[in-house]
Order: sequence, then structure tokens, then C-alpha cells
Amino acid sequence: MQTKIIGVSTTALLLVACAPNSASTEGQRARVADGAKVELKDKEGKKVGTLTVSAHSSGGVQINGPLTDLPPGVHGLHIHEKGECDGPSFESAGAHFNPTVKQHGELNPEGPHAGDLGNVRIDTNGMAQLSLLAERVTLNDSPNSLLKPGGTSILVHAGPDDLKTDPSGGSGERIACGVVTR
Repeated sequence: MQTKIIGVSTTALLLVACAPNSASTEGQRARVADGAKVELKDKEGKKVGTLTVSAHSSGGVQINGPLTDLPPGVHGLHIHEKGECDGPSFESAGAHFNPTVKQHGELNPEGPHAGDLGNVRIDTNGMAQLSLLAERVTLNDSPNSLLKPGGTSILVHAGPDDLKTDPSGGSGERIACGVVTR
């Protein structure tokens, strides 16, 4: 199986493959106990992904898991500031997670937000396998914690993130949302 690199930045690397290997799946299950998880749902409330979130040994957090039944193409992927996912618009998730008060995007000289994760490519079958390192966030007790009071959420947007336009990279409406939980 080949892995495609979808987006590369100094703080996040997003890889997409057709299916996880069994060794990485077992490791993901073990990390959930000391990490977090995210159950993403679309506007109709249908589950479209299950992600594991774990502290990474070099800092930041590792986010892994499948996305399914989403529209094919490139979609912006972001961590949002509130742990709420009231559909169908998911506006309850608030803005991008931005505890350091930066502007949006890796290519923005005043950025990026801590919650900027780049783009994910959904294949023609509506699927992707996420494996990314988000270096600007943590699971520990810090201002950049995904487990802060009020929580955080991960959202998939309708279109691609241009990685520079504040406040959201022009990525469009929110099409899937999941709260980061222990």
C-alpha cells in the first residue's frame, strides 16, 4: 500500500492511505486509554469518522483514523475552540482553536492558528485514512490543550483550505464535526 502526502508544513504532516495496517491499528487502540477520541458526524448525524488523539513523544498530538462517506475532493481540516457540534451548521463549535492569537494558515506570515491542520483528500469512494502530527496542541494542562474547559472539536469543511486567508482559509461550510473527548 502506498501512502500519499497531502499537506506538509513545519507543524503538521497529513498522510492518507487506503487502509491502516494491523500493527498501527493495535497501537491506536492502546493509545486511546491515555489519549482522547473524536467521533465525527455529518450534518444528518451519521457517523463519518472515528479518530484517536494521543500525546506524541516529540510534543504535540498524533491524530489517526478513518474518514468515510464524505464528498470526494480536498477539504479543510481544523480544530475548533468549543467542544460542541450542534448540527446541521456546526456553528456551535466556534472559531478555529487559536490560544496564541495568530492569523489563519501556514502560509500567512502572522499565522498559523494552533488548530490549523491543513487539508485532507477524500478519495472517490468517500474515504481517507488520517495520520497527522499536530505540533501546536497538547492533551496536558496548558493553554493549547485540546481537553481544556469547554472542550474542542475537529471539523471537516466543504472546500480546500488555502492555508493563508484569515480567518478560515476560505474552506467553506462545515460538513462534519466531532468533539475531542477522553
